[in-house]
Amino acid sequence: MVRWLSAKLGPTVASRHVARNLLRLLTSCYVGPTRQQFTVSSGESPPLSVGNIYQRRPVLGDIVSGPVLSCLLHVAHLYGEPVLTYQYLPYISYLVAPGSTSGPSRLNSRKEAGLLAAVTLTQKIIVYLSDTTLMDILPRISHEVLLPVLSFLTSLVTGFPSGAQARTVLCMKTISLIALICLRIGQEMVQQHLSEPVATFFQIFSQLHELRHQDLKLESAGRSEGQLPKVAFSDGQLRPVDPTLLDELQKVFTLEMAYTIYVPFSCLLGDIIRKIVPNHELVGELAGLYLESMSPSHPSPASVEPTAPSTGPEWDPQGGGCPQDDGHSGTFGSVLVGNRIQIPDDSQPESPGPLGPISGVCGGDLGSQREDNALKRKLPRSAHGLSGNWLAHWQYEIGVNQQDAHFHFHQIRLQSFPGHSGAIKCVVPLSSEDFFLSGSKDRTVRLWPLYNSGDGTSETASRLVYAQHRKSVFFVGQLEAPQCVVSCDGAVHVWDPFTGKTLRMVEPSDSRVPLTAVAVMPAPHTSITMASSDSTLRFVDCRKPGLQHEFRLSGGLNPGLVRSLAVSPSGRSVVAGFSSGFMVLLDTRTGLVLRGWPAHEGDILQIKAVEGSVLVSSSSDHSLTVWKELEQKPTHHYKSTSDPIHTFDLYGSEVVTGTVANKIGVCSLLEPPSQATTKLSSENFRGTLTSLALLPTKRHLLLGSDNGVIRLLA
Repeated sequence: MVRWLSAKLGPTVASRHVARNLLRLLTSCYVGPTRQQFTVSSGESPPLSVGNIYQRRPVLGDIVSGPVLSCLLHVAHLYGEPVLTYQYLPYISYLVAPGSTSGPSRLNSRKEAGLLAAVTLTQKIIVYLSDTTLMDILPRISHEVLLPVLSFLTSLVTGFPSGAQARTVLCMKTISLIALICLRIGQEMVQQHLSEPVATFFQIFSQLHELRHQDLKLESAGRSEGQLPKVAFSDGQLRPVDPTLLDELQKVFTLEMAYTIYVPFSCLLGDIIRKIVPNHELVGELAGLYLESMSPSHPSPASVEPTAPSTGPEWDPQGGGCPQDDGHSGTFGSVLVGNRIQIPDDSQPESPGPLGPISGVCGGDLGSQREDNALKRKLPRSAHGLSGNWLAHWQYEIGVNQQDAHFHFHQIRLQSFPGHSGAIKCVVPLSSEDFFLSGSKDRTVRLWPLYNSGDGTSETASRLVYAQHRKSVFFVGQLEAPQCVVSCDGAVHVWDPFTGKTLRMVEPSDSRVPLTAVAVMPAPHTSITMASSDSTLRFVDCRKPGLQHEFRLSGGLNPGLVRSLAVSPSGRSVVAGFSSGFMVLLDTRTGLVLRGWPAHEGDILQIKAVEGSVLVSSSSDHSLTVWKELEQKPTHHYKSTSDPIHTFDLYGSEVVTGTVANKIGVCSLLEPPSQATTKLSSENFRGTLTSLALLPTKRHLLLGSDNGVIRLLA
């Protein structure tokens, strides 16, 4: 459902409402000690180093977060790489950012889960980034993700709420993440860009090693003042140390962890490890000690110590013979092409030594996870990928404050819909905002898709053309309850938007008295209301033949022709605007005229009814007026200087107006009169503006012109 929704809602709404909540949900997947337990397939728990270097043993939270990650990646598949770099990566930086307090901050369980979620998501993202993008954002990943995570992980003063287990899991995930980046970018780039995170990671072993030797001093020093004692380390720095944390740190950074870190990195980095990791020998010794403890019967475990693997830097701690693994040290063509060692699929290394059973999980077990274990995967090119104007608009929208209730028109051109051969008379979006209808002078009604494509210059074809009208179509609307379309050219046609078949036609009873205005009732009503030139209002239920009601509006006066009809959102009242400027309000339940009043001096062009018994009307006397249904005086009155407002739509408490001079204005229904107008530029909109419709959720405008082209602007 989430996948379907994120495609249906379009990039801005999907990112603002779907992806944002999925990102928040990801943290919840790792909250609590139970979610941080390693999953055990068999009875015994295998050592930490089991599994692919960059795909270590999963924890329970990884299984829970699977569907969330798959939906997040689906949004990225739909709308392209910018989702990863502009939306997910800043959120990851926010999750791992150190707290505002400068002192030792105690992590809470949510922040701890956030760190695990951030590292997991970063690992997924890196697999899908192209080489150029990865190199561009590598400094950001290093400074905004890896270093903050390592500052928590290797902190001597910050405890984890779930204790050693959470720190171990974070440690394993961080090893996987750094190993994955190393595999992607190759040795030389690691030396340039990642030497600081790798060195920081290895440094903790030296610090703990020194603290073991300074054990006695810690107990007595500086406990009484309530401050953390500061310890001088061999690199000449004084660092505060929390003695209560030493136990937790000893449990995490064990000999096994030293081995788990040392083997992959010595293989991935080769000789470079000597340059970027000052204490690599110490960690190597610890790894050797772990090997001895694991295989005491082996005559000389030191001889297979993995400081300089015989098969070169591409030696694979899996045991190397897995056909599923690629033996590359980087995914770049430019890095290590000359001395890259390609291991043929059928070859087996001569003696895997004691490393085989410890870190080699090979064969079918990994084949099933081939999908997850890819080093680099291409984001499939989607028809809805963001580029050009769509990308610029999307970047702006995801940065906008969600609470901002104002409509901002930036005149960004997003899409064009050519196809009509005559002027557009009306444009109506369907309630779901993924399709819209347009009626034209060319006697057709067209149904158009509103899915984003291209970079703002692309043209979209209509999905369906309804061509049963005999005259120019001046009204189109959707009857929501029965899901059918109502269009009028003097006779009303009710038709199915899925098949284009006519369900019903309502001809005027007398051909000399044509219909001049139509409106559809809101759900759950299934009625259509029609006004004819003799000032009679008729109601028709599309489910049954004949008329429902018939009401006279004029009451002895001659107010002219009904130009516009509007039904209140509750369906309880209908307001009719006449060519003389007169307006009549009718109660649909009783058929009584509640009120009739001279609202304008000129022809009424359009009326809309809003929640709270508010009416908005525009007239050829250049005015736009806001009324309360039963109050005598208008609440607001706007005057357009040059041209009358012949088309407008509503956005919350604002009215978006359009004039023949191609000016778009935004006025407020609440505040004292204020109006901002924008002139449409000729490159964004050609022809004369004839109709306008607003998509409230997506905050886009559909503008129809007299040359038959509709444009989508933001």
